[in-house]
Amino acid sequence: MEETRNDIYHTPVLLEEVLTWLAPDAVPDNTAGAGVPCVVVDATAGEGGHSEAFLSRFPQTKLYCVDADSRQIREAEKRLSGFGNRARFFNCLFSGFFENYDSQGLSNPDRILMDLGISMYHFKGSERGFSFAADEPLDMRISDTLTKTAADIVNREREEEIARILFEYGEERASRKIARAIVLARKQAPLKTTKELAGLVARVLGKGQGHAPRSRIHPATKTFQALRIAVNRELEELEQGLAAGFSVLKPSGKIGVITFHSLEDRIVKRFFQAKQRGCTCDPETPMCQCGGKKECTILTKKPVTASDEEIRKNPASRSAKLRVAEKCL
Repeated sequence: MEETRNDIYHTPVLLEEVLTWLAPDAVPDNTAGAGVPCVVVDATAGEGGHSEAFLSRFPQTKLYCVDADSRQIREAEKRLSGFGNRARFFNCLFSGFFENYDSQGLSNPDRILMDLGISMYHFKGSERGFSFAADEPLDMRISDTLTKTAADIVNREREEEIARILFEYGEERASRKIARAIVLARKQAPLKTTKELAGLVARVLGKGQGHAPRSRIHPATKTFQALRIAVNRELEELEQGLAAGFSVLKPSGKIGVITFHSLEDRIVKRFFQAKQRGCTCDPETPMCQCGGKKECTILTKKPVTASDEEIRKNPASRSAKLRVAEKCL
């Protein structure tokens, strides 16, 4: 049975903050550029929450809505149908979208937004095993174009590789212990569902079938995060997408990225810092030898986080961090 809209629709985080930091530049009505739209790329459009807000708040905007999930982009297209040709839709990874930008005949963007991670739709409505709240197949693929699933990883990869994935992508201290238990379990029967895997991890960590004592966080949370990141190559996608997106951004254009965990945030922070620094020479070198120039200005000295009120209304926003940079002329 199809879920209703209210069951699966995602509430966009840091909405007002995004609209403030990435607002189009004001253009006086009597100038030659008054009729030129501000082109915004919503690189992770999902069901179109941020895009809808841009289109509603700023009549001069034109949106390119990108998402790897074909079902999500269809929902965004329905949601934004009332805006006519001000919104265009692209079902692909955002790295590929930006890498092939010039060949698509698109106007270079004035603003880029990347809202990383996965939406509540994936947790509640996708039936792809992103959550252990329901017993679902161990899939975890955001895009239909991806071939490797979470089940493939836990049932086929070497124990050392599973441990590496859990440690690097989930920052799971018990990664080796969990990996060993997975390998032993799959010798008896393949791990096929979220409940099977979550239960195994809970037993390994001594938490029984429930949550960790004195914690609302399920013991399998880090394991599921790690597998999801590995399946979707999320960190590689972010690194490639940042570089390609920044290259097509207009001079004086702004890029904002919302992250939800330290691995993502570290990549964005270092990327912006490198672009702002420009020079890649050893800091002890008396004079610059590389000829590198400053390419951006970081606008958010510290990441922007959700207000207490937003966290109260939408607990998923608790870990969200927004960083914004402006490309130099």
